[in-house]
Amino acid sequence: MKAAFPLILLAALPLPLLAANPKPEIERPAAGAQANAALHTVRQIPEACTRIEGRFTGQASAPYDMQLVRTSEQCQPRAMFLDFAKVNPSEANGWKLNEVVRIPSTACSSQQALVEVWRKPAGQQVALDGQGQNRVYLEDAKAQAAAGRLAALPAYSAKLSVQGSCH
Repeated sequence: MKAAFPLILLAALPLPLLAANPKPEIERPAAGAQANAALHTVRQIPEACTRIEGRFTGQASAPYDMQLVRTSEQCQPRAMFLDFAKVNPSEANGWKLNEVVRIPSTACSSQQALVEVWRKPAGQQVALDGQGQNRVYLEDAKAQAAAGRLAALPAYSAKLSVQGSCH
């Protein structure tokens, strides 16, 4: 009987409230607490050849700093990383909340950085080989490019927010 009670409460919530908080595709526990000025990797996105790095600054005006770093000069991206403010990701626009990364601060236990990573699929089904991998062969890609049939690339975007404050 106890299990039915939360379901009743969930059913009683208005639909817009449920849609406002989409469930992320990837759910992980909060990251390890980070000290001020300690540079750390928030998330890697190999498809976009991008690593999100961050650090707590210890400053009240901008408590957390986040930046995008290219993983390697030789990496050939199979996805784009777009500016959150320009694309304004939402499920209504075809984006999916991929993950919410929580990074607590060691200097201030009531403060944590939240990084929302959004993903927009390319819109087409990708053919996987027998090993379950998406492989791109040079000759096939050249033929597609010559015919003007290049596939759309998936896209990623990230938004930073900070919860709590240090006094």
